[in-house]
Amino acid sequence: IYCDTAKFVRVEKSGYLTSEEFVAIPIDGRSTKDVSLSPRNIELTEGVDLALLLNPIYFDLDKSNIRLDARVELQKIIVVMRDHPLLKIDVKSHTDSRARDGYNMLLSNRRAQATVAYIVRAGIERSRLTGIGYGETQLKNRCSNGIDCDEFEHQLNRRSEFIIVDK
Repeated sequence: IYCDTAKFVRVEKSGYLTSEEFVAIPIDGRSTKDVSLSPRNIELTEGVDLALLLNPIYFDLDKSNIRLDARVELQKIIVVMRDHPLLKIDVKSHTDSRARDGYNMLLSNRRAQATVAYIVRAGIERSRLTGIGYGETQLKNRCSNGIDCDEFEHQLNRRSEFIIVDK
């Protein structure tokens, strides 16, 4: 029998990608979970989106706060940046097309700022990061103004990318 609580558990090991899992806590308070770690084999090349080598981070509709699932991926980016102290990244943040273009530009800039601030709070030097919002100008799919799309399709556009600018 399980209660309504869960814990967010992070497993880290040098040379491996960080893994995070939600674990339901049974009433007796004891739980086990097998976690697989993948070796970190990341080739860093200028112009490549580091999130494509890991996983992209996404935002909720009309929000710029960092979601729990995005924190998992940001931790991976932080580890890569710690392992490569000369690495510099440009954070490119985006929105879906469901608000006015001007508003989306402001929202995407807030997302870029929130993403950069999260990484800086983790101890990465601010001088290694730039960030800018692109609004809905670089959609990943067909979901532009006036096109009927489901939530999953819109979600793919509400993202931050991490472009390597110097290594």
